[in-house]
Amino acid sequence: MGLDTVELFAGVGGFRLGLEEAGHEVIWSNQWEPSIQAQHASDCYVKHFGADDHTNIDINDVPTEDVPDHELLVGGFPCQDYSVAQTGAEGIEGEKGVLWWEIERITRAKRPKYLLLENVNRLLRSPTDQRGRDFAVVLHCLHDLGYNVEWRMLNAADYGYPTKRRRVFIFAARRDTDWGGWLDEEADQPHYFTQRGFFPREFPVDSGQQQFPVARQPDTELLGDPKQTSEEFEFDFEHAGSMVDGGIWTRDVDPIDIEGETLGDVLQTGGVDDEFFLDEEDMDRWEYMKGAKEEDRVTDDGYEYTFSEGAIPFPDNLDGPSRTLLTSEGTTGPGREKHVVEDPETGDLRILTPIEAERLMGFPDGWTDTGMSRTWRYTCMGNALVVGLVEQMGRTLTQSPDDLDSDSGLVFGSTSE
Repeated sequence: MGLDTVELFAGVGGFRLGLEEAGHEVIWSNQWEPSIQAQHASDCYVKHFGADDHTNIDINDVPTEDVPDHELLVGGFPCQDYSVAQTGAEGIEGEKGVLWWEIERITRAKRPKYLLLENVNRLLRSPTDQRGRDFAVVLHCLHDLGYNVEWRMLNAADYGYPTKRRRVFIFAARRDTDWGGWLDEEADQPHYFTQRGFFPREFPVDSGQQQFPVARQPDTELLGDPKQTSEEFEFDFEHAGSMVDGGIWTRDVDPIDIEGETLGDVLQTGGVDDEFFLDEEDMDRWEYMKGAKEEDRVTDDGYEYTFSEGAIPFPDNLDGPSRTLLTSEGTTGPGREKHVVEDPETGDLRILTPIEAERLMGFPDGWTDTGMSRTWRYTCMGNALVVGLVEQMGRTLTQSPDDLDSDSGLVFGSTSE
């Protein structure tokens, strides 16, 4: 059964596309791009989904009562400094403008059954001078609101998608729900992160790794309150983990690679406009930018140092998944991180087209062809998530967690217990 869903930081609708394909319904959404007048992502969202129940204002300015009651809250929120402060009678709160606290505010008021959130993988280790602090604050807030949590760092390329994109997905289940109760009972058991959890059902990992004893003790625990966690907590979170009643279990897992699409599979055939092809006169500069370097350099204040970096394939390999798509794609001027491919029809070198960028992220062809500039089309895709990953998670949300032990035919992991 599908869930009534609220989508925050909606971008051009990646979460919505994936969840609706899995049978869920988005009943309200918000997208706001700060510091610019043109709201290209929101305009794109409205073109495809309509303006009803969509807002294009700063989420900080949205009254909580304007957000409808819902069962699932989703969004890809920025990785920021999540430090907290004690504010007397007002209790614990974070710095104004940090968008995690808007998720916390809405969750506190609406109490959805589930949250499904996405962030860059460095969230698990930030900030550098207190590793793991920011993620622990997120976990502590969810703990205080009555949720159990499971997370997983996923690389889309490991599961058959044509691009390498590593992101942390956070699944939070209210403790009185079926998934919340499942975490209570199962998260400290062997095989949880390889078979029995929320994520391994669609994203299998090697089940033959080192086994933990039954009902093992937490690897660490949250501290007394979010403020103490903010000030004192430090821990190396692994790529998979859970938080139940303040206890934290975490481990690294090895994905079972699934062969799928490659960069070559998404390239357009039948002719690409000349504007996407590289100028021959720039080729030496391209070679330099993409090549390995070890150079003596001097800073403006006279400090001498050796600069070094490895080579990047030029052109990109078409027989595997692409490198991570960036927001800076889309111009033919030399650039180290830009994708350059050999055109399948002419054999000449060119950048990716907007349609190819959309295909890499799992969007329909022309999704961002809504009147925005070409540069913004790449920016929107560079900020997007891989739609198919969300669809897979959405499918798991339509299942009961104990379907694992039923005759439902649910397939998970590489072996069975």
